[in-house]
Amino acid sequence: MVIKKIEHTAIIVKNLEESIEFYEKFLNFKVRTTVNTDKRKLGFLYVQNQPNVEIELIEELTDIKNPATNGVVDHLAFAVDNLEKTIEELESKGIEFPEPPRISAASGDKTIFFNGLNGELLQLIER
Repeated sequence: MVIKKIEHTAIIVKNLEESIEFYEKFLNFKVRTTVNTDKRKLGFLYVQNQPNVEIELIEELTDIKNPATNGVVDHLAFAVDNLEKTIEELESKGIEFPEPPRISAASGDKTIFFNGLNGELLQLIER
């Protein structure tokens, strides 16, 4: 398995639009895309002079007690060339995946989530 790069870091926010404005105005980010699912509003932003550096802002739309159940940073995503091959390799090393791979509603990419050693939420993405 070869991790190509850190794909993105996902951050829980209270208000997506206000957060996008903050990242654009103060931190030189630009919006790549936004998506509104039934449960979340998502914004993918990139650094203007480094378009491969991306963050995902997540506003929870459901009425849950603590939207940041995984912390303010929701998950860390890694880009891979071949998702199925990477899953097979990690499973052979004892990594368990709670759900099968799926196509991301936000981006259309193949993706899968799993937990790291300390319970941190990790994501693999094949673009």
